[in-house]
Amino acid sequence: MRTTSSYRAVARMVAAIGVVSLAAACAGDGGATGGGATGGGGGPAGYPEKNITFVVPFSAGGPTDTVTRMIAEPMAAKLGGKVVVQNAEGAGGTVGAGEVARAEPDGYTVLMHHIGMSTAPALYKDLGYKPLENFEMVGLVTEVPMTIVARKDFEPKTLQDLVTYVKANAGKVTLANAGIGAASHLCGLLFQTAAGVKLQEVPYEGTGPALTDLVGGQVDFMCDQTTNTSGQISAGEVKAYAVTTPERVKSLPDLPTTTEAGLPQLQVSVWHGLYVPKGTPPEVVQKLSEALKVALADQGVVDQMAKLGTAPVPAEDATPQALRTKLEEQLATWAKVIADAGVKAS
Repeated sequence: MRTTSSYRAVARMVAAIGVVSLAAACAGDGGATGGGATGGGGGPAGYPEKNITFVVPFSAGGPTDTVTRMIAEPMAAKLGGKVVVQNAEGAGGTVGAGEVARAEPDGYTVLMHHIGMSTAPALYKDLGYKPLENFEMVGLVTEVPMTIVARKDFEPKTLQDLVTYVKANAGKVTLANAGIGAASHLCGLLFQTAAGVKLQEVPYEGTGPALTDLVGGQVDFMCDQTTNTSGQISAGEVKAYAVTTPERVKSLPDLPTTTEAGLPQLQVSVWHGLYVPKGTPPEVVQKLSEALKVALADQGVVDQMAKLGTAPVPAEDATPQALRTKLEEQLATWAKVIADAGVKAS
């Protein structure tokens, strides 16, 4: 999947952080090589004694992958081991999530997933796992705002104009997304619900192709994460209507919120959380949660996230209970939205 220019820049920066030798943290282990991150803290009862794998259920270079790599090194430094990021994409994130659900519950296989953890049960008939029953929660990581953007010569000038226009032209307006279950697809469903209209949706194999066609004028508009759209908005390559969070985004200060723009029903962000298999020892879960808090307080992580129009969650949300509460709420919300839309993934 192609990524946006601003997104690639941050991805390159994250990749350039480098790897701290495991030999510096664990004498006699022979050092570390490859794409992981290592550090020199201590762990309870010897944990970790081997590499910890962070599974990203999406392709390398995408939003979830980039966020994962941002926190890998500072988490490894706190844990005193090595974190290796592994991409296991497929079926809207359900392939990688299923692999982690079936993994040994020993703390060495960790899942980074986004809002798709709460939408998959409603989208997929035979999911193979239950989010609340087959995982232990570690904590929330970040919530990424969404933006409503259009080709730059699209007629509507404001969000209210857009709602009026799509209602009058529902049969010919095209709404792009990155595929069923993608954040852009989910946000598009919420937009249609809020606006009271059913539009012609155009699914793509990823955000990159969808944004490319939007910039090129082949589709009319879409809703996607600031991590994907900030570069095009700042460069004037697309027309931006609003951000879908209660507060404006610091990197896009002139872009109003959906509430300010007259569509308060449209509130959505792409939240990310860390999970481990059900049965993982509580002390290991706690150690991972504490390492997550340290990573999210790291100034380098804060700065990198800011470039993507987002920020780490507060320390009180980087906890198992906060993630469980969020997941429970979101499962209920999306079950209704997806059922009302009559959408199913194959």
